[in-house]
Amino acid sequence: MAVFTKVNGTTQPVFATDVANGSIAGTANVAAQGPVQVAGPKLDFFTLTANAALTNAGNVNGYLNNVLTAVQQIGTIAMYQAAAGAGVISLAIYPSGAYTTSTLVTAAQTANATGGLNIGIPTASVTSAATFTNL
Repeated sequence: MAVFTKVNGTTQPVFATDVANGSIAGTANVAAQGPVQVAGPKLDFFTLTANAALTNAGNVNGYLNNVLTAVQQIGTIAMYQAAAGAGVISLAIYPSGAYTTSTLVTAAQTANATGGLNIGIPTASVTSAATFTNL
């Protein structure tokens, strides 16, 4: 009979709703107040902040497309949100661990050259957290 290691639990960052996941491994995830992705898989969250507002740039959609395409060379973007006035791009990326803040900014900065715009994402303007808002 085949055996596999179950890697998810009831209050872990990812869990399956169609299996009995057993007892809670501990209260660390509850105490950390981190998000739980019920639909799976575990996501990494990042925020990129451009050096200019996206509302004032020509071909901003082309630039954003170039950033997202560059990021998806290694990871898959599960969701994103662009706050045009602030120049903020929030990302949720799968698989977990595909990017660090330094590797993500390197990927995103390739859009500067290919986008033909005077918008850039400075190296220090990437954080490993993201805020998504309702519209």
